[in-house]
Amino acid sequence: MIHAHQLARTFWVDRTPVEAVRGIDLDVAPGEVVAFLGPNGAGKSTTLRMLTTLLAPTGGTAEVAGRDIGADPVAVRRRIGHVGQGNGSFDGLRVHEELYTQARFYGISRRSARARSAELLDQLQLGEQANRDVARLSGGQRRRLDIAMGLVHRPQLLFLDEPSAGLDPQSRSNLWEHIARMRAEDDTTIFLTTHYLDEADSVAERVIVIDDGRIIADGPQDQLKAKVSGDLVTVELVEPADASAAAGIAARLPTAHAVSADGDVVGFRVAEGDTATPAVVRALDAAGIRLRSTRVQRPTLDDVFLSLTGRSLRDSEN
Repeated sequence: MIHAHQLARTFWVDRTPVEAVRGIDLDVAPGEVVAFLGPNGAGKSTTLRMLTTLLAPTGGTAEVAGRDIGADPVAVRRRIGHVGQGNGSFDGLRVHEELYTQARFYGISRRSARARSAELLDQLQLGEQANRDVARLSGGQRRRLDIAMGLVHRPQLLFLDEPSAGLDPQSRSNLWEHIARMRAEDDTTIFLTTHYLDEADSVAERVIVIDDGRIIADGPQDQLKAKVSGDLVTVELVEPADASAAAGIAARLPTAHAVSADGDVVGFRVAEGDTATPAVVRALDAAGIRLRSTRVQRPTLDDVFLSLTGRSLRDSEN
């Protein structure tokens, strides 16, 4: 569905070249849900703009939905849906008018446009707002309208650029439920960017990480997380004075590393946290060290980014 080879984009700022994207290779199969992650300035927005034909590359090639983005951008746009970061709807129309107009822009007949609009309004729970002015919609309702506009022509491939930015947690959850249901019904390929790593964790089957204009990781989430050096085990002690002794005991566990002590909390990484925790609890109990709680935390996508770049994705965004 997406095939890019050495795709690149250089900008010129005060006669100085700025390489935003540095020759990336990318392949996305039909039906995949791919999360494209990276900090601000990493090149993900520039890549997305090139793949959606909104920005011409300065190097390399790409085919999107079977069409060349440079030689046949109109055919690409006919086959893709694109939901950008800003609202794509027009305040001066009613909800059903906006969706119907979008369908007509794609050459859909009047009868089919009305039927498709009604179908999407129902699927995205916007039926009660059909006659309401777009300007009067809430943030979550307007975002669902943006999704409907991106899907009105049944695209093979849907690009979602920060689709849930600015939404409250419930609206975010509802939005992804709608997208997942429609994707299951139509087998739509989804390529998304998001700053919410929990979304990428729960929605995407595959994660691509870009930094400094280069792809630095690409694969299923579990595969990427396996590269992070172990689960994080934290032990909260009753007496902070026992922290040093507890850290010493933890350090003697097989595969334990990155041992730290901070107040009444001792943390360490180990290959299998669930297996190591009972062993450390028994050892601490034998040493007379009382525990308040223990916790095992699996590697997250932010841990993946930290291990790859030496910095947290969240810190980079901030």
